[in-house]
Amino acid sequence: MNKKIIVIGSGFAGLSAASFMAKAGWDVTLLEKHLLPGGRAQKFLAEGFTFDMGPSWYWMPDVFERYFGSFDKKVSDYYSLKRLDPSYTVYYPYARMDIPADYIALKTLFESIEKGSGEQLDKFLAEAAYKYEVGVNKLVYKPSLSVTEFIDIDLAKGILKLDVFTDMKKHISKYFKHPHIVELMEFPVLFLGALPQNIPALYSLMNYADIKLGTWYPEGGLNTVASSMHKLAEELGVQCLFGQNVQSINIENGKAVSVTTDKETFFADVVISAADYHFTETKLLPKKSRTYSDAYWDKRVMAPSSLLYYVGINKKLKNVHHHSLFFDVDFNRHGKEIYDTPMWPTEPLFYVCASSITDETVAPTGCENLFFLIPVAAGLQGDDEKLRDEYFNKIVKRFEEQTGEVIKDNIIYKRSYSVSDFVNDHNAFKGNAYGLANTLMQTAILKPSLKSKKVSNLFYAGQLTVPGPGVPPSLISGEVAANQVIKQFKNAN
Repeated sequence: MNKKIIVIGSGFAGLSAASFMAKAGWDVTLLEKHLLPGGRAQKFLAEGFTFDMGPSWYWMPDVFERYFGSFDKKVSDYYSLKRLDPSYTVYYPYARMDIPADYIALKTLFESIEKGSGEQLDKFLAEAAYKYEVGVNKLVYKPSLSVTEFIDIDLAKGILKLDVFTDMKKHISKYFKHPHIVELMEFPVLFLGALPQNIPALYSLMNYADIKLGTWYPEGGLNTVASSMHKLAEELGVQCLFGQNVQSINIENGKAVSVTTDKETFFADVVISAADYHFTETKLLPKKSRTYSDAYWDKRVMAPSSLLYYVGINKKLKNVHHHSLFFDVDFNRHGKEIYDTPMWPTEPLFYVCASSITDETVAPTGCENLFFLIPVAAGLQGDDEKLRDEYFNKIVKRFEEQTGEVIKDNIIYKRSYSVSDFVNDHNAFKGNAYGLANTLMQTAILKPSLKSKKVSNLFYAGQLTVPGPGVPPSLISGEVAANQVIKQFKNAN
């Protein structure tokens, strides 16, 4: 009889873990409190609009191809992709940059802004390509349970080239001087959870992902990826049960023996929690079974939360692309208000996704689907409708000024979402949206362990453990956790 495993949570990490466990011959039950798969990548329909609630960027397409390839499938078996061109638009105080998908065109654009920067981009990306190759293939798929995992001759030879002990700000400043280019190159690490001066330059691998691998759009939106992973999981034999709100992981003699939801109890030989790690430890486990103390969690550096708006307008836009970044205010000031002195931002940077520009199916005819995002510090208080409306009015005004498109009187649907919603809907620690920051002191073995130190058959996946925040890392996290279970419990029968 096959061994039974319970996976908690149907986000990218949970679906990934469940599928790899099913492939290995385990009897897998996945428990999800929501009624749809996807975790933070949920979708909702309103007034004829289809909104992705969470992730909206599709980067690192090779990670998704590798994932589906692990099951002898291809991405194209489940959804279609379109490369966006321009990849995105950046708005500065008195300038606008459309970032072309074509590399030669991008070099030409750089050169027009800063003489010599095209050649510098070649050099920068040659280093970033090495970091991407080593980082993705040799680092992120490791369970990070012991420093001995990283005793690797290739890693040892290339440790200096990985720039682990140099920060991104210094690294970028070696190549580029113009503030527009510098901010553009710093942008990909903003959501890793710290200012560029506090993120290892290893993460210039994100610039390689951005520029060389491209920005893509899965038809139907990012929830399409989650629903495709759900479909694959069920094809592999995973029993996915929705509307099951987990109440406790039940421990006997240092082992998880069952998981109780608000409906029933499920017995298991092993448990993988892909729910919020802090929530699992503090709410689902008895105190004596927790690996980490409250003091430990309070010292963790979190990636940002978000203030989000899902907006439908009854007009088509002529001057806006799929992704737009609004860097038309002080970049450093907002960063410090997220990471150094956490507070609601004075004048925030923000991001807009207009997915209906690319995909007409997500909005009614003649309408546009808009998603506004302001990154904010995790754990902020005072998240109420009055505050949300004040920020919305601020950013809509700037959106109209920068794009030349008036939308305020064309809004026919609006919903906001922020810190308190992440707590209520996803049990998110401090209302975080992206997980644990990828600072040097929270990298690899310094992250919360994917294996419980108190419960012998309890494992973790998701953005609060290795390898870190983001959709591809979460997907990888599920695979890494599953592989560790398979290694520890070699015979599933």
